[in-house]
Amino acid sequence: MYQLENLLRPYAWGSTTAIAALLGRPASGGPEAELWIGAHPGSPSLATRPDGSSVALDALINVDPTHFLGGSSLAEFGPRLPFLTKLLAADKPLSLQVHPGLQQAREGFAKENAAGLAADAPERNYRDDNHKPEMLFALTPFEALCGFRPATDSKRVFEHLANLLDLAAVDVPDIITGVIADLSDADEAAALKASFTRLITGGDSVSAATDQVVAVLTSGAPMGHYVAELSAVLRINAEFPGDPGVLISLLLNLVILAPGESVYLPGGNVHAYLKGLGVEVMAASDNVLRGGLTPKHIDVPELLKTIEFAALGVPRIEPRTSKFGQDLYVPPFREFQLQRIELAPGAEPVPLAQAGPAVVVVVSGSVLLDSPKSELALARGGSAFIPAYEEPVMVHPVAGTTETSVAFAVTTGLGN
Repeated sequence: MYQLENLLRPYAWGSTTAIAALLGRPASGGPEAELWIGAHPGSPSLATRPDGSSVALDALINVDPTHFLGGSSLAEFGPRLPFLTKLLAADKPLSLQVHPGLQQAREGFAKENAAGLAADAPERNYRDDNHKPEMLFALTPFEALCGFRPATDSKRVFEHLANLLDLAAVDVPDIITGVIADLSDADEAAALKASFTRLITGGDSVSAATDQVVAVLTSGAPMGHYVAELSAVLRINAEFPGDPGVLISLLLNLVILAPGESVYLPGGNVHAYLKGLGVEVMAASDNVLRGGLTPKHIDVPELLKTIEFAALGVPRIEPRTSKFGQDLYVPPFREFQLQRIELAPGAEPVPLAQAGPAVVVVVSGSVLLDSPKSELALARGGSAFIPAYEEPVMVHPVAGTTETSVAFAVTTGLGN
């Protein structure tokens, strides 16, 4: 087993305190948006060898993929750790985004390589050849936009906005009447595609309409049944004034997760995290197609060909509780699953749910990872990579620990 040192991504939307407080260390003073725990070449964790030296986790795995990943993972996903784990702390909205499917990612990555785009070129859409289904487990109340709501529901919101503008003696912008007409189409997929496309490509007319909507809402106009959605509009616009993502948010499900709740996001699902701290797990990819709420590269044609225009319920994950009382979160993806481990002081050890390689991060107390081959103690804030050959691994509370220990473990979904 290898203790890890993980790299922070200081994106501007990140909280300055949440990750540091969770892990029990001093804050850096700047935004701490994501802590990457894994072997993605963009920010691989550093693994500590038995002699005390460090090596990038992807380089370590490449020495002997069968040894570190196991035969099943190697056969299914190739010679790479198939998942990436992050601690994500959003203080401001993230970009409105969607992730490509596997075939699209492979083709897009090859095309951009053939065009000579540098690996870190800001205009790249595809930074690797993998898809990026993901899940989010909320550690604090977590707010997100996630997938399309039914077109009829969105139509009612835009009709309410039109009524508010009319009552304020403001001419209803053509962009809003156009969206209402789009959402009236009996073909829901066509309605969602037309309304989203109108807003994402509307340019100055969308910005002007957003300004009018925000002015009416901030004047005290009644939000009616849409307080949550329209309050989110005001918060998003405060960070990205006039951005098309402000009104597009009204086409999407507004999700507020309580601590301990989780959602999964398949490829093609339009989403944007708005605020909160969580454990995010995904296939090992950094492919993001953005449509708004960001200063980063936006490629609308590529975005539109990636989105699945379908209204879906919020894709929550209900945990499975093992006979040892531990919660297992299993999304419909083979690359990963998440286990939450909670141990009272002096509790009996529990088995790590492991199918091939695994990573563990401790957010409270201390745990001892114990296999027939080795053992490793991790205090709060510590993390580890567990090779496939270490299986089976037991998780113990460290002797003398006086507080409840909580850890998260990620492994492949191949054991389900």
